[in-house]
Amino acid sequence: MAEPLKLLYSPAYIEELAIAIHEQTGSFDAAAFTKSVLGSGWKALELKQRMRRISSTLAHHVPGAYRGQLKTLKRLAPRFDGLRGLFFPDFVEVQGLDDFDASMDALEHFTRFSSSEFAVRPFIVRYGQRAMTVMQRWADDENEHVRRLASEGCRPRLPWGIALAQFKRDPSPILPILERLRADPSEYVRRSVANNLNDIVKDHPDLVLETAKRWLGGSKETDRLVKHACRTLLKRGDQRALKLFGHHDSVDVGVAAFSLSPKSVAIGTSLRFGFTLRAGARTPARIEYAIDFVNGRGGVTRKVFKVGEKSLEANVPLRIERTQRFTDFTTRTHYPGRHRIAVLVNGVERAAKRFDVIAPR
Repeated sequence: MAEPLKLLYSPAYIEELAIAIHEQTGSFDAAAFTKSVLGSGWKALELKQRMRRISSTLAHHVPGAYRGQLKTLKRLAPRFDGLRGLFFPDFVEVQGLDDFDASMDALEHFTRFSSSEFAVRPFIVRYGQRAMTVMQRWADDENEHVRRLASEGCRPRLPWGIALAQFKRDPSPILPILERLRADPSEYVRRSVANNLNDIVKDHPDLVLETAKRWLGGSKETDRLVKHACRTLLKRGDQRALKLFGHHDSVDVGVAAFSLSPKSVAIGTSLRFGFTLRAGARTPARIEYAIDFVNGRGGVTRKVFKVGEKSLEANVPLRIERTQRFTDFTTRTHYPGRHRIAVLVNGVERAAKRFDVIAPR
């Protein structure tokens, strides 16, 4: 089992950081800083809470005013990079919201070694177009991490980040950045563009579909970007999106030999199932299955799982076998009750069966 991410911020790491700051400044009390960070309740803090403890403590211990502190931290950033360096941009978010120019410059610097995608968002909220103008400039930067920040930082629904309500209502300020980056040479950047569009699709599906139609055919790389951007629409069975990628709802596909085992699945075990597809004519098929999970409120929540995209040959059977785990994990809790599983081809439900989920044995 993987160690919790919060353990990246270990006592040894905090001591290493303290010593490095002391070496930079000569007047930094490394022992007091370490004691303050690792003090009351440290062991119970999760990753983002530990990050905030570090960044807030830096403000009290690094010599000088805010801009002077930034100079010290900028010199240290290359040494403390990656996920463990997220406290550098977090320091800017907490301490620098009133100093736009110095803070945006610092976020650009820190993102080269870690990521400023979370920290830039309060600046977008407060400064609006002024912040977006800077981010449009970042979209032309030679460094791929800075270019990615231009897209990732303004996602309307960035996971772990504060939502940008103004872009949920009106994403038009984002679009010039995405246009600039859609053919970026870095897949890392292009994937961020796709994720941004997939955020937008939750509130403005027509806008994303129009963009997808306009971008498709630009290159193989852009086509992959567009498809990834439309993944929510495809999982919803949106026929406009499916047809955009050659999947038509009217194709003649039958489902046979749909089997489930066992008929009653204990939480913590797995369901094995299989089905055979047969098409009346050669057709491209997006194959999925959906499970209507019983939720904690007594209703159901549907989740769609992609099997793959295949070309079905006329009257040639295709057998699909899968296993679905019913083990609880962080993003889904299972509840006893009557469940339903359905076979989807090109967004259309072709067959379904019911089964029971029971309490752990």
